[in-house]
Amino acid sequence: MKKIILALLIVAVPVLIVNGQKGKLEVGKPVPKWVLPNASKVDHSMDTWKGKVLQINYVDPDVSDLNDPFNDVIDKAADIDKIIDKEYFKGFGIVDTKSTWKPNGVIRMIAKKKEKKYGTTILFDYDASLQEAWGVPADNYTVVIVDKNRVCRAVYTGEIPASEHEKVVQLIIELTKE
Repeated sequence: MKKIILALLIVAVPVLIVNGQKGKLEVGKPVPKWVLPNASKVDHSMDTWKGKVLQINYVDPDVSDLNDPFNDVIDKAADIDKIIDKEYFKGFGIVDTKSTWKPNGVIRMIAKKKEKKYGTTILFDYDASLQEAWGVPADNYTVVIVDKNRVCRAVYTGEIPASEHEKVVQLIIELTKE
């Protein structure tokens, strides 16, 4: 009887996880297109960084520091160790302003600090249109790795465990060499 229950759990849990996922952002499939402004109201899209592997951090400002340890590892790999070729890689943030109580002015101040710390670009999703199009959860932190052909190669929601950091670095390195 225990073996039957275990077998059912082994089959049921992955089905629940797959069925629980919503939206159009799926590993192995093209990433839905978008256009979003930066703080200066200049529009950007994935085409802004043609030919580059993208690390897109889609962030609720209330948890904006959640993946700082992960981003520090990526930053070190690119800027200090130089094992990620920045000619073929771009990491940036998209702020889900609709998921927070914070006023947009405060969000822009936080974003400017992150831009300076990581030498990156921060975009703003004021109406959560990208969150809806991608099917990512509100009130969270999602990291999406996109290859040069704009195919989703990895999605992490919530805090990326330290045990995964090196795996993501290696994925980015491999994708930049394709």
